[in-house]
Amino acid sequence: MEFAKAFFDIGVFTNQREAQQVFWAERAGLPFDHTQKLGGGVLQHRYQADAAILKLNDARDALADIGPGPIREILVASPDAPEPISLSDPDGNRVTLVPCGHQNIQGLAARLVVSDPLRSRTFYRDAIGMTELSDDRLHCGLGQLWLEPGGTADPDQPLAARGIRYLTFQVFDCDTAFAHAVAAGAMPAREPVTLGSTARIAFVKDPDGTWIELSQRASVTGKAV
Repeated sequence: MEFAKAFFDIGVFTNQREAQQVFWAERAGLPFDHTQKLGGGVLQHRYQADAAILKLNDARDALADIGPGPIREILVASPDAPEPISLSDPDGNRVTLVPCGHQNIQGLAARLVVSDPLRSRTFYRDAIGMTELSDDRLHCGLGQLWLEPGGTADPDQPLAARGIRYLTFQVFDCDTAFAHAVAAGAMPAREPVTLGSTARIAFVKDPDGTWIELSQRASVTGKAV
């Protein structure tokens, strides 16, 4: 799988738009980029962390509160953080600001609690195309994924629920990336679909049920979808 940018993005769902926007802009210090409609009463407010995007999905309808999913923490590289600073967003999601370059973190990193670290490491390496840094860390360019044992697999967890819900990898060819991931053991979740002239996207799930978006976004790849 060929990545179209050296970071992955992180998607959060919320019903607390105003409080969350204040948190990400003022507490986390991320510049606001733009808002786009996703359909189904969801607006996506996009915040930049280097070339990574924090996707704040503001849902009109009440979201299910099913507790935290496998993505348990977002680490944000911040030029204003002299040392790691632990925060919680308005929905109780764990967010840690770290100095830029702390443990080689740039942009955004994510901590994933998994039921079987070896299985997850193999999945993200073989199905998604990440590179292993160590037994518990992988990277997509400059984006780091940290694996921590202790989770419980839940293949039926929904995408649209309150909390940190998915990772997005930008690719040059969504259909090829989707087929590769499924052939390597990913659970197909949503077949590739074209969203106007913006992107072609698909979703798969990892062994613990974490949603993973494969996005062929025109503004990233530099070519029409």
